Amino acid sequence: MAPGSVDQEDYRRTSDLIAAGLAVMSTRQGGHDVLVTVDSYLDVSYDPPTMLVALYGLSRAAEAAEEAGHLCLTVLAEDQQHLADRFGTPGAPLLGALSGLAVDRTGDGDAILPGGLAHFALRLEQAVDAATHRLLIGPVVEMGEDGTAADPAIRFAGERRTLR
Repeated sequence: MAPGSVDQEDYRRTSDLIAAGLAVMSTRQGGHDVLVTVDSYLDVSYDPPTMLVALYGLSRAAEAAEEAGHLCLTVLAEDQQHLADRFGTPGAPLLGALSGLAVDRTGDGDAILPGGLAHFALRLEQAVDAATHRLLIGPVVEMGEDGTAADPAIRFAGERRTLR
């Protein structure tokens, strides 16, 4: 098969067979919180602790995170699917994005969602374009874990799933 001859819909369907943990990326733009559900993130290095978050390149979230120079990633537990849905809705309003949630904040002021399995605060050092996405890369400057034995929220075959 020649390079570039893979059908996009076939690729989407097949790549959905990769199980992915769900997280919410938060940052600040002016006085507003900007949040978006993500499933494309990874730990890049332990030495120094470094992570990567992939965001749609033309999104408000990618622009806000890059402009701020920092972000926080909260890894969701399986009982937090409602948060993945809430922050994964395109065009969600900035005002009141966190209403009803008792959030903590990183040293940079980014929201840490309550009940997440873990959170990682990054300072962005590099941004790379990859197809339609912007890969935001930086060292982890703060982190924490919930300490519960909850299972992660995951997406598989385009749907939410549980590990059991």
